[in-house]
Amino acid sequence: MRFWDKISFITALNIVALGMLASPPAVAADPIKLGLVAFYSGPVSGPVGMPSRKGADLIIEAINIGTLPAPYAGKGIGGRMIEPIYVDEAVEPVNEFRNLVQRQGADAVIGYSSSGSCVGVAPIAEELKVLTLFYYCGSTRTFEEGPKEYVFRTMNSQDVENIAAARYILSIKPNLKTLSGMNQNYGWGQESWRDFTKSVQKLKPGVTIATEQFPKIFAGQYGAEITALTRANADVIHSSFWGGDLDAFILQAAPRNLFQKQTAVLTTGGTAIDTLTKQIPEGTVIGVRGNGGALAPASAFHDWFRAAYQKKYGEQPSFPAYYMAQSVLALKAAGDKAAEQTKAVPSMDAIRKALSGLEFAAPSGIVSMSRHKGHQAVTDIAYGTFKLVDGKPTLINVKRYQPECVVPPEGVKSLDWIEAGFPGAKCD
Repeated sequence: MRFWDKISFITALNIVALGMLASPPAVAADPIKLGLVAFYSGPVSGPVGMPSRKGADLIIEAINIGTLPAPYAGKGIGGRMIEPIYVDEAVEPVNEFRNLVQRQGADAVIGYSSSGSCVGVAPIAEELKVLTLFYYCGSTRTFEEGPKEYVFRTMNSQDVENIAAARYILSIKPNLKTLSGMNQNYGWGQESWRDFTKSVQKLKPGVTIATEQFPKIFAGQYGAEITALTRANADVIHSSFWGGDLDAFILQAAPRNLFQKQTAVLTTGGTAIDTLTKQIPEGTVIGVRGNGGALAPASAFHDWFRAAYQKKYGEQPSFPAYYMAQSVLALKAAGDKAAEQTKAVPSMDAIRKALSGLEFAAPSGIVSMSRHKGHQAVTDIAYGTFKLVDGKPTLINVKRYQPECVVPPEGVKSLDWIEAGFPGAKCD
């Protein structure tokens, strides 16, 4: 049975009731000072940082005036308005986190795109006992290196998206023989390549590595690496490049027809399909790090989000906008639940406790905080293949992977699960 099919009718009603029953207290409550951290400058700002901020702004405005669609209702978070504080991740993230909390008085923090930022910030958040929601970074180290009390991640981690990428590429290339990799030389890139190659080789023994390239993060120039990939001439090139690095790689690969000769699997490629449409060849495999953006499933909530974003900003939301919005909605759902439980204005500690293990609705579908003792989100994850349809960028042959197919069981480390051959996995 599919994972989400197991959600009972009663559970579904509870999700709806979460918003409908929680009413704001009669007495005005102090606002929640919410730190929102992303790359608002530099090469990551265009593809990731600014869409993230726009997604947050849209949801915060709707929360504060009470116009979110069902299953949410009421103004604020358990009656508390949100007062946003924006911090640029391009500045030293650990010190800025301390400043955000200790000097600017942030009650909670949502943010961080780089896995390096999250690895550095997590222990500080625990030390300062501040509710912190990671909205975008994907390193499995965040929770596999030890349990957390104050840190949550409201989207999938990188292991899940690379296991799904392996299953997808083998579904469209069952005779795959060779792989090459182009990944940034830090935890995110190294772990993404590791989990992808090990998953492919476990699912199809005998697949070999032609070359693996690890340029420095934000290097910007990739001529030597593209030459190496061209000479290796593998069946598939895997890349977890993101932000400006992804754009630069696509632009520099295009004149040499790299992705026309070798199929590319771009696990974060969803940020580029509208801006670099002419440079991405048909047949390129595109991921969105979950179930958002161009691969979001149809729903009334999704329709509202896309229409509201288009009206406000004059553009369609890419998947970073979805996942920052998702984190703000996690705070809303947890705060409303805490208010209903206590019949009072919720404290940040009550909101933190309500968030653990919570299921909540987002424009990309239902999010379940079910991994790592309720601190790591689980959702479906989708991949598609790029194609121009009537001149418009489109993702075809879309496959959605349910959590029971690609998510390690609770208490099992990702690498151990992969190397054991995915015991217990249930795939359609």
